[in-house]
Amino acid sequence: MGIVANQSIRNVIITCLGFGIGAVNTLFLFTNFMDEQHYGLVTYLISASNLIWPLMAFGTHNTLVKFFSSYTDKNQQDKFLTQMLVLPFLFSILLGGIGLLFYTSILTLVSADNEIEAPYVWTIFVLAFAVTYFEVFFSLSKVKLKSVFGNIMKEVFLRAGISILLLLLYYEVLSVNQFIYSLVILYVLRTLIMKIYAFSLHSFVLKLSLPNNYVAVFKYTFLIVIAGSVASILLDLDKVMIEAFLPIENVAKYGVCAYMASVIIIPSRAMHQITYPLTAQLLNEKSFDQLKNLYKKSSINLFILSGMLFVLVVCNVTTLFEIIPDEYELFIWVVVLIGVTKLVENLIGNNNAILYNSEYYRIVLYIGVGMVVLSVVLNVLCIQWYGVTGAAIATFAAVILYNVLKLWIVYSKFGIHPFSKKTLLVVLLLFVFTFGFYFWNFSFHPLVSITLKSGLIIGLYIAVIYFLRISPEINTIAKSILSGK
Repeated sequence: MGIVANQSIRNVIITCLGFGIGAVNTLFLFTNFMDEQHYGLVTYLISASNLIWPLMAFGTHNTLVKFFSSYTDKNQQDKFLTQMLVLPFLFSILLGGIGLLFYTSILTLVSADNEIEAPYVWTIFVLAFAVTYFEVFFSLSKVKLKSVFGNIMKEVFLRAGISILLLLLYYEVLSVNQFIYSLVILYVLRTLIMKIYAFSLHSFVLKLSLPNNYVAVFKYTFLIVIAGSVASILLDLDKVMIEAFLPIENVAKYGVCAYMASVIIIPSRAMHQITYPLTAQLLNEKSFDQLKNLYKKSSINLFILSGMLFVLVVCNVTTLFEIIPDEYELFIWVVVLIGVTKLVENLIGNNNAILYNSEYYRIVLYIGVGMVVLSVVLNVLCIQWYGVTGAAIATFAAVILYNVLKLWIVYSKFGIHPFSKKTLLVVLLLFVFTFGFYFWNFSFHPLVSITLKSGLIIGLYIAVIYFLRISPEINTIAKSILSGK
């Protein structure tokens, strides 16, 4: 776990920084510098692009990670990388052509209830295209086991850029219209920088011919694109569906609550940058004992860290809303339900990496398509019944069921699972800490109260985890910090 621990720690710090900047943007800058409608519009455009880019990428970012380590010949590597770069371009042209052909119909559909969106629909395609190639170049750096710079670009660069744009908006250097176009440019710039870095790690010669195992590569790519799309759809469908049934400002209100809960995914996003390519390598080498060990360690460590974040978010959210503009109402069940889904995504460890890099990814495909259908149906029903909270209920039900099924597949095919008695112990601790700290606050300014309460929670939580020796890795890191080494 040396390289995992080393890069994961740095990635956790980077991801925390990125989410911190994102929190300032989401909770304070957007809510104070932009009206609800345009904030909802920006959230909608980004969410819609997140639904499209996996189709443009055609699974190449996952395929690159799975197959790259299997090539030992440089000529075959170059052919493979060429294929990974050309496929997204071809499918982007296809989707772009469809978009142009039905552009009028799309505008009519999108702007049926809110014409504010119509002038910006085309930006969804550009945003999706930029994210597509960013992920491909980021995957190339991952397979070289160099994930830190890419993580900075993914988590920090974009959010810091948005902060600057929001300040320019506040000081009237930019109009709202110019802000949205500048946001698109920021996405494109990030992709170009990631491209330069990725190619600096790996010398590459364009070769317009297929590698020897192109049939297996195409087959995997074709199926994984749907599996990858499922994950994005389950994460961002709720915001797009809210826009379809409720005024667009509700997208902003939901986005604020959902973002608070989304910080719980920080440990998983940080560690998976390095565990994903390592999992692919272990599967290619058929090192199943090491795979089992990585599965269990990733699960318990991610669960401990994300559990602490869950407690911090839920126990401080009411106080935090005291300093957010009044028009943004707290939907506490949105925070709790989305928070639990993020907690479960951490709990399953590197489960996704195992499935997507094994021969059983086809099963995930079929289940995933079913989950998307279920999610759409649940969103249609629950949003109409329960409003904004209904979107969280639909997301919670679909994501939890999807993850349970993925756990079952890995267990049935590999005979391994990530749980132990320590998992139950952490669950108990989370219940105790959540109910123990939720119902009281310090009677100071909200920011002071949150700071003091969070410090108390973190101190007690880490102390309990340390003295119960739940995670050897966390204890080792704690001892190293305490000793100053």
